[in-house]
Amino acid sequence: MDRRAFLGTAAASFAAARAGRRLTEPAARPTPSPAQLAWQRDELAMFLHFGVNTFTDREWGDGREDEAIFAPTRLDARAWARAARDAGFRAMILTAKHHDGFCLWPTATTTHSVARSPWRGGHGDVVREFTDACRAEGLRAGLYLSPWDRNNPRYGDSPRYNDLYCDQLTELLTRYGRVAEVWFDGANGEGPNGRKQVYDWPRFFGLVKRLQPDAVIFSDAGPDVRWCGNERGVAGDPNWSTVDPTRVPYPGVDAPGVTDALQHGDPAGAVWRPAEVDVSIRPGWFYHAADDERVRDAENLLGLYVTSVGRNGKLLLNVPPTRDGVLHPTDVARLLEFRRRRDALFGEDPAAGARHEWRLTGARTATLELALPRLATVSVGRLAEDIARGQRVARYTLSGAEDGDWRVLSRGTTIGYAKLDRFEPARVRRVRLTIDDAVAAPELVTVRLFG
Repeated sequence: MDRRAFLGTAAASFAAARAGRRLTEPAARPTPSPAQLAWQRDELAMFLHFGVNTFTDREWGDGREDEAIFAPTRLDARAWARAARDAGFRAMILTAKHHDGFCLWPTATTTHSVARSPWRGGHGDVVREFTDACRAEGLRAGLYLSPWDRNNPRYGDSPRYNDLYCDQLTELLTRYGRVAEVWFDGANGEGPNGRKQVYDWPRFFGLVKRLQPDAVIFSDAGPDVRWCGNERGVAGDPNWSTVDPTRVPYPGVDAPGVTDALQHGDPAGAVWRPAEVDVSIRPGWFYHAADDERVRDAENLLGLYVTSVGRNGKLLLNVPPTRDGVLHPTDVARLLEFRRRRDALFGEDPAAGARHEWRLTGARTATLELALPRLATVSVGRLAEDIARGQRVARYTLSGAEDGDWRVLSRGTTIGYAKLDRFEPARVRRVRLTIDDAVAAPELVTVRLFG
C-alpha cells in the first residue's frame, strides 16, 4: 500500500469535473515566484528513502524498531550526490523522518533517532552529511518530515504533538543551511495511543516560510508545489500550473474532485501551484534486495521524463540507498544511461536558427511558422511557454511540411514550462504551431525539434 492509499480514491472523472466549465481569464493571470521558477527549471530531483525500513525490509515501519538496527557500514552521501549530478539531476530530497518516527538527525525531541544507533558511534547525523554533500556537488537540498509518527506517544494529543513537530521542523530548518524544498504529505494514521492527530497546517507552513523564506513547500495542497495525484510518474494532460486552492484545502483531504484537481490544475485558478511527479526507480520506496532485478531501465525512465517534465511537471525520482548506505550499482548505471539517452535524444535541434513568423489570428489564437535552415527528419517536439509570464495555451496543433501540403504531427492541450510530443518520423522543411485556444492573449511559444 502506498503512502496515500488510505486517503481513498473519491474523485470525479476529468470529463465530469470539467463539464460545463469555461476557460475564463482572471483579471491578472498568476505567475510563479522566483523560488517556484527555479524549482521548475531543475526538471529533475532525486528522492532518497532511507531509515529503519531499509534494515527491516519493510515499506512502513510501526515505530517499535530498535534504534540499533540502523547501522549502515559504508554510508556515503557524497556518492549519492555525485550520482545525482552525473545523471543530470539538480536537487535531492531526503526522508529526514518517515512514518515510523525514526529521525536521521540527533534531535532533542525524541530518543528514536540516530543518536541511539551504533552508526558513527552514536554521533552520526545523516541530514548533516546529506546537506553537506548537496552543497559540495552543487545540488539543491530538500527534506521530507513525515507528519505521521507511529513512535511518539504525543501523536494524537494534537496540541502537544504539533508543538513537537514544529520543534523538529525548527531543528531541520535552522541547523543545516539553505533548504530548497520542504516536503510534506498528508499521512495521518493512528499513533501508539490509537488516537488520530489533527495537524496545524497553517502553523507548519508559516514556520517554514519564516525560517526558510526561499524554500518551496510541497504537499497535496501546496502552498507552492502540489502533488500530481499519483505515484506512477504521470502528470495530467491537460496540466495547468494554476489551481483553485479551495478544491484541495489541506494535505490528505479526501473529497470528490481532489484527484482531478491534483492531476489537471485549473485554467481559471487563482494561484500558481505546479505539479511535482513522484515515482520510484524500484517497485518500492525503500531498498529491498529482492528488487535488484526489477529496476526501471533507461527507456522506461525516458518515458517518465516525457510524462512528467514533458507535461509541465517536475520529476522526483526515488533512488533508495542500500543497507550499506550507498546507491546500488544497478540503480546508478540506469541513471547514467538515462542521462545518455536524454543527451542523445535532445542533442541536436534542426529548428535552431530557423526563421520564424509569429502572428496573432484572434483574441486567443495565433500561429508560429518556422522555416528550418535545412530539410530534417524529426519525431519529437518540445514546446515551451515563458512561464515567468504565466501559462496561457489551452489547445494547439503542430504541423510540418516538406515541400507541399501541411501534415499534422501532433495535437495537444496545455504547454506551460514544457510539452514533449512524440510522433511518427517526418521529413520537414517548414513547421507550424497553431494556438487553437488560450485562456488569455497568446504569447510567443518556443518550438524545438529533435529526431
